[in-house]
Amino acid sequence: MSVRTSGTAVTAGSCPSDAPERGRPTAAAAGPEALGAGLGLDPDDLPDGLVVADETGRVICFNTAAARITDIAPGDALGRCLEHALPLQDIEGRRWWRLTDPYGGLAIRRGQPERNLLLGGREVLVSARYVRSRPTGPVQRLVIALRGTEARRRTELSHAELIATVAHELRSPLTSVKGFTATLLQKWERFTDDQKRLMLETVDADANRVTRLIAELLDISRIDSGRLEVRRQRVDMSAAVRRHVQAQTTAGQRPDRFLIRMLEPLPDLWADPDKVDQVLGNLLENAVRHGEGTVTIEVGPVVDATSAEGTCVTVSDEGPGIPEESMSRVFTRFWRGSKRGGTGLGLYIVKGIVEAHGGTITVGRAPAGGAQFRFSLPVAAPAFMN
Repeated sequence: MSVRTSGTAVTAGSCPSDAPERGRPTAAAAGPEALGAGLGLDPDDLPDGLVVADETGRVICFNTAAARITDIAPGDALGRCLEHALPLQDIEGRRWWRLTDPYGGLAIRRGQPERNLLLGGREVLVSARYVRSRPTGPVQRLVIALRGTEARRRTELSHAELIATVAHELRSPLTSVKGFTATLLQKWERFTDDQKRLMLETVDADANRVTRLIAELLDISRIDSGRLEVRRQRVDMSAAVRRHVQAQTTAGQRPDRFLIRMLEPLPDLWADPDKVDQVLGNLLENAVRHGEGTVTIEVGPVVDATSAEGTCVTVSDEGPGIPEESMSRVFTRFWRGSKRGGTGLGLYIVKGIVEAHGGTITVGRAPAGGAQFRFSLPVAAPAFMN
């Protein structure tokens, strides 16, 4: 079969020298009419790069995103043989189109999965779809999707940072545990009972620290993968707040540092009690550690007419607060306040838990100048009714 292309007859599936083809139409002329006019779709509206080659292997569509990702002007690609217009190579330097041979390879092949390829020294994520007239017929269209690697690099960097943080946080308690246990095993008789108790209490505290870190990592994994389960039960938010304040005072905080305000009546709340405890514990600990003065916890019904019925909890302090430029990063991974310490994962997990319940959480400045965290949870329904 032969096709007439800009006055030059070429054989389908072959790509002769493309010098006479540089006068092909632009993306706007070649793309929408043939590819998306019936759907009202312009290839330049797509967020990813789109390159389409016809049955002869010549490029008939090269959208704006493809030009941005490849740094190739559409006019330099349209009408050219695909191998010359988009000279991709694998990591071993082999020419990708000759290696995969979309037009002359296996007739049952439907495309190529996404993989990392090289284009003029830059990395590009490439996937391809072979459009055939029938299941084992010749390729009529070769549709190539292109994506930049910036998002993947950011993800890899985030993972590397997470690993580095975990390694750093684990090293200190594990070193302590190993040191004390080795000392006790070797010199048990030399220590008094009080000394042994102090060492064992330190080991227990460090073991709890490791356990909390592992729990945080599991929570992050579930949040990132969308697998965080919410087991809804009846939750008494007033009792939960008082219980957490009592835990803080038992741990050594002054009772007069906390002020609880209850705006009743509260609607019935169905939520995961363990995860609600996790949210309250994290916000109170954050206020105690990074804030100053009185920590105020206000619990009341949601009063926003645009929101669903639910319960709203506000935790505020009288410290220096969070700088305006940092508020947009508070709920991201590894964010830490002015006082160092912790993994910087707590507020990221809090946001994930609240949103898994269908709620919202915000941060702002408290009336006394400190930080103010407010989260709301919808009434919802018990787990056995879902």
